[in-house]
Amino acid sequence: MIRLPRWMWVTGAAALVVVGGSAGVATAVAAGREAPSATGTSAAAGAHAAGASGAPRPAGSSGASGSSGSSGSSRSSGGGGTNAASGLQDPTANRAPTTAADATPTRVEVPSIGVDASLEHLHKDATGALQPPTQWMDAGWFSDGVVPGHTGPAVIAGHVDSITSAAVFFKLDELAPGDDIAVGMSDGTTIHFTVTGTERAPKTAFPTNDVYGPTPTPELRLITCDGAFDRATGHYVDNLIVFADLAND
Repeated sequence: MIRLPRWMWVTGAAALVVVGGSAGVATAVAAGREAPSATGTSAAAGAHAAGASGAPRPAGSSGASGSSGSSGSSRSSGGGGTNAASGLQDPTANRAPTTAADATPTRVEVPSIGVDASLEHLHKDATGALQPPTQWMDAGWFSDGVVPGHTGPAVIAGHVDSITSAAVFFKLDELAPGDDIAVGMSDGTTIHFTVTGTERAPKTAFPTNDVYGPTPTPELRLITCDGAFDRATGHYVDNLIVFADLAND
């Protein structure tokens, strides 16, 4: 089966949507995708990366937690909408506060899929959702969470595509156990992580504990959007999460 691009190529009043990176093709649409506007904001108000209205909330919401899976497994789930899951655990409760002396991440490299990107500092918006990076080819570190290399799960999110092209984490679904992820720090050091597995989950059943829950060792999560594209909301319905452990010296 030929793999086709997931982003939409807009020609006149129509665009092609390829579902979940496979050769299954959805009905053509003309609007509703995330795209830069004249003011630099998203036309769909936060579509692709973890963040805005279609993304997992790292903290501050009420309700029952979403379902979770093993960080060493690969699971493909059908989505059931685009709203963020409610009741997600606050990851800041699982780490010591960052001090001025702490080095912070500035860059992420994933050689096996050609990623070499600057890191923005990401925060939560007023609804408690993680805001996405402002630039398509930048990734972003959840700076209210765990610092890479510290005990617990550090979280980095990025866009999968834009209305015209692939974005920083477009090939994230190609990562396999054993692949290297390098995080450059502000003090000049580089911290390496090794991929252990991936998980696909509906945004309405985000695996909160797997992503943000406490761990006894330093770990890393890379998050982007995945699955079918919901034309009505302008969001992908799923998240793709890559799990990685601190590499052995």
